[in-house]
Amino acid sequence: MIPDYQSLMRPVLDCAKSEPRKVSDVVEELSNSLGLSDEEKRQMLPSGKQTVMANRVHWARTYMKQAGLVSNPKRGWYQLTDKGREIADDTSIHLNTKYLERFEQFQEFKSRTRDAEIDSPTQSTDTDDSTTPDENLQAAHRRLNAALAANLLDSVRKASPAFFETLIVDLLLAMGYGGSSEDAGRALGQTGDNGVDGVVDQDPLGVDQIYLQAKRYAAVNTVGGGDIRNFFGALSLKKATKGIFVTTSSFSTSAKQTAENLGSRIVLIDGPQLAKLMIRYNIGCRDKDILHIKELDEAFFEEA
Repeated sequence: MIPDYQSLMRPVLDCAKSEPRKVSDVVEELSNSLGLSDEEKRQMLPSGKQTVMANRVHWARTYMKQAGLVSNPKRGWYQLTDKGREIADDTSIHLNTKYLERFEQFQEFKSRTRDAEIDSPTQSTDTDDSTTPDENLQAAHRRLNAALAANLLDSVRKASPAFFETLIVDLLLAMGYGGSSEDAGRALGQTGDNGVDGVVDQDPLGVDQIYLQAKRYAAVNTVGGGDIRNFFGALSLKKATKGIFVTTSSFSTSAKQTAENLGSRIVLIDGPQLAKLMIRYNIGCRDKDILHIKELDEAFFEEA
């Protein structure tokens, strides 16, 4: 199990007792000494830009720096200050943010942080002291997306079947299917076109096409194997090689097995996956705020 960033403060401090250390080396060293599995070592933050272990070591170092226990001699490195060495030598000290609060330098840092947050309308009151600011921010982002996904599916289920069929075509076009042609996608459900609700051309002439089936179901209603077989029959009538079956609910085990038995001809997209795709490609939603997450550029402050 990956320790939280406060539990890593003492090990991070101890790693630099004798000499300055490169942070990336300390991440690897502690990962091995703590017996982390390969999976835990590779575990990434939701952003996919940094491992959880590296992020927590980074924040352990950052908070100790704010308390004056370590300094950064150059980019990506840290070393102990005199104050840090005293604490490293005293193994009776339980090193965490509560302990760091006894240092005026750290109190000033906390005060600046509170001042920056006080006017924020989205300030969280339920942050976990065991998680880093990056993890708190990304957890909040996941909660916002989860709420948005639920609202999107609810709105789609309340829309008309024709609207849903057009929405699916718009989504596939936004995902890049159909190339640049303005007429590459169209809904067909209203014409009763043999159980096919839409089609997207894969090339300008429409030689290669993807056919769509869209089922606007309540969450409790699952798509069964019979629905998949019916769609397969519709594809066969059109001599089609590709089909996408989309639902606002879920697929039964029988439906998934049927699609698998038919090979790669039919792709299944359930409600949660549909909502994620709509959010990713801005279908039925829009960007409200864009937050630019900055980090200190240590190289900028290096002096020759």
